[in-house]
Amino acid sequence: MNETEHSKIEQRKYSLRSSVEVCLNYYFNQLGGNKPSNLYHMVISEAEQALLKTVLEHTNGNQSRAADYLGITRGTLRKKLKQYELITTKK
Repeated sequence: MNETEHSKIEQRKYSLRSSVEVCLNYYFNQLGGNKPSNLYHMVISEAEQALLKTVLEHTNGNQSRAADYLGITRGTLRKKLKQYELITTKK
């Protein structure tokens, strides 16, 4: 295996997509054969909350910068923060 192929494998190994796949496989294993319900909404909601929280932490609570990083308006960000009851304070 050459260096480029090895690099691609390493990137995929630690990609967001592969992390989600690992978590979903764990979730399905924890269900013990039971059928999940509303899985799409649950995954999107969990991922969005983690995304918002992490970006806000990275921007030290600066909502304007966070919205810019996310590619959404500050108003949309504030609406989502309210929706998920995420409280932010500027440092």
